[in-house]
Amino acid sequence: MAKLKSLFFCQSCGYESAKWIGKCPSCNAWNTFVEETVVKDEANKNEWRQESTKNRQPKPKTFSQIEPTDEIRIVTSDQELNRVLGGGIVPGSLILIGGEPGIGKSTLMLQIGLALTNYRVLYVSGEESEQQLKMRAERLGLSKSAPENFYTLTETNTKNIFLSIESLDPDLVVVDSIQTLHSHLIESAAGSISQVRQCAAELIKYAKETDTPVFLVGHITKDGMLAGPKVLEHMVDTVLQFEGDRHLTYRILRTTKNRFGSTSEIGIYEMLGSGLREVSNPSEILISQKDGNISGITIGATLEGNRPLLIEIQSLVSPASYGTPQRTPTGFDQKRLNMLLAVLEKRCGFRMGTQDVFLNMAGGITVEDPAIDLAICISIISSMEEVPVSDKICFAAEIGLGGELRAVNRIEQRISEAEKLGFGEIYISKFSHKALDLAKTKIEVKSFGKLSEVFQSLLK
Repeated sequence: MAKLKSLFFCQSCGYESAKWIGKCPSCNAWNTFVEETVVKDEANKNEWRQESTKNRQPKPKTFSQIEPTDEIRIVTSDQELNRVLGGGIVPGSLILIGGEPGIGKSTLMLQIGLALTNYRVLYVSGEESEQQLKMRAERLGLSKSAPENFYTLTETNTKNIFLSIESLDPDLVVVDSIQTLHSHLIESAAGSISQVRQCAAELIKYAKETDTPVFLVGHITKDGMLAGPKVLEHMVDTVLQFEGDRHLTYRILRTTKNRFGSTSEIGIYEMLGSGLREVSNPSEILISQKDGNISGITIGATLEGNRPLLIEIQSLVSPASYGTPQRTPTGFDQKRLNMLLAVLEKRCGFRMGTQDVFLNMAGGITVEDPAIDLAICISIISSMEEVPVSDKICFAAEIGLGGELRAVNRIEQRISEAEKLGFGEIYISKFSHKALDLAKTKIEVKSFGKLSEVFQSLLK
């Protein structure tokens, strides 16, 4: 007979307590504990494939005793997803993808599953019926071309899901979403912390024992964090964040955790009526088309992982009307903007203390690369002095507190991307110029040591 027990769980981090606590000792959050009834039945806890592990006796090994294997990945037709995952889907991996409602998570997973024609894919949906899934595929224009090895299952009970998995033996499993599943080993409601943790543990055990990759679609909270216990993100191998403004057409797939690749790669999609379209050259969408030169607009060369991007930076500077000047950046760190404004006032003599400054990264992208410092400073002074900057010039340099231009990494890729998009000049630090081979470069590269020298050359 299973033993029922009532426990309290923190909704923020999943901390377990025998009694209610006002403040969580793990994450220091207040009033986050909820009561859940759980089943303490250790005999059935490892029900999944219990027979296959009964006789297994793992032994410790040294590195010399471990036989190396070639890394085999499932390469999809979606090049953006392959880049974000580090080259493709790793067998046996558990991938969690989160995002706001309506951002396109289910559409992305359905497109990926239908595109894997050489693999048997099982799409488990706990939120939509079979008819709704078919209607979505018809809207995407993929219903008629759907492969015969793509299967759908509308089920939320993990026991029934694993029975279907055993009979089908798929090569890839998609679960939409993890918050809708419930295990008969836990008495609490679906979506609770204990249920999410138990269902994820069962899926991880299945994925690791069968080398079958599993995609989990997850909800997010109002704070933008993945719903459920924080331990869920530690359990999975990869965490993807699907971002974007629902009022804009572009979506960004970003990696926040990846055990098999870099966490600095991004994939960019465009949401159309026929589904998500890959954007192979994001620099074209991040640079807006405009008539003539407008003050306050510059182009900065940045990097997202291994991908160079040219992004448009827009500034608006106006006299402060209410005493305390406003500093309002969109897509950029406010503290770093304050630092750049202090450098402009202290090292270059511009009176920024009496000006409101509004800064925007075009395209809705968020940039953390310090290489766009120079482009931001030029954009701010261009708006302040009403002097337009040529749209054939781009910038790539970090600015120090002394007003000096600092070198940035992989400057060759930034120059090559600027040349490919037809820019005539690029302004960089003279300390980056030393290791460059400009013999085959058609774009004119100008190097400077201080920010004031750039102003003297550019804003004559």
